[in-house]
Amino acid sequence: MNKIVVTLAAIVIGSGGLSACANMNETQRDTGTGAAIGALAGAVLGGVTAGGNPGRSTATGAALGAALGAGGGYLWSQHMQEQKAAMEQATKGTGVNVSQTADNQLKLDIPSDVSFDTGRYDIKPNLRPVLDRFASTLNQNPVTTVKIIGHTDSTGSDAINDPLSVNRANATRDYLVARGVAMNRISIDGRGSHEPIADNSTAAGRAMNRRVEIFVGEAAR
Repeated sequence: MNKIVVTLAAIVIGSGGLSACANMNETQRDTGTGAAIGALAGAVLGGVTAGGNPGRSTATGAALGAALGAGGGYLWSQHMQEQKAAMEQATKGTGVNVSQTADNQLKLDIPSDVSFDTGRYDIKPNLRPVLDRFASTLNQNPVTTVKIIGHTDSTGSDAINDPLSVNRANATRDYLVARGVAMNRISIDGRGSHEPIADNSTAAGRAMNRRVEIFVGEAAR
């Protein structure tokens, strides 16, 4: 019997929250969906762990789940949507991919033919217009933070690739700072060759792995 109560409560809470998202804007819908999913998960967990009062435990679990689901780590605000649209326009035809991550960050994937030559970390001329536009959108949205992650292919040792990937991220940060973006908004990291996205045994795969990833997030408040 307890299982039936838990399941019905979870379905009611979850479906109610999701259907309410229909008339919301994108920011509200993302937060509302998270809350509904969180409530659904919380209701199920609350009921499973219930003792003598499954209804109360289900409700408590749903409330906690909704709070966690709505809170999240980052907020996909109207400003973030506008920044994504601006970067999509600025990078059109360049090979740079602009996307929204599952945790509501804006992500720019910058491939090697745009960003850096093999074994180097000085920024290529065809990346500069992209970063110029990116810096402009960052200066228009001062509440966002940036993380830049550099990567290499598997050519060479970790002793070469690890610092090279950090230097690529650092060069990108320096370029943005020179165009007015506050340095304390930007963190950097280098992953060397440890996170490939393609087969390092082919030239095309190695080229895909030589890349920079830029993440922009607006902390949920």
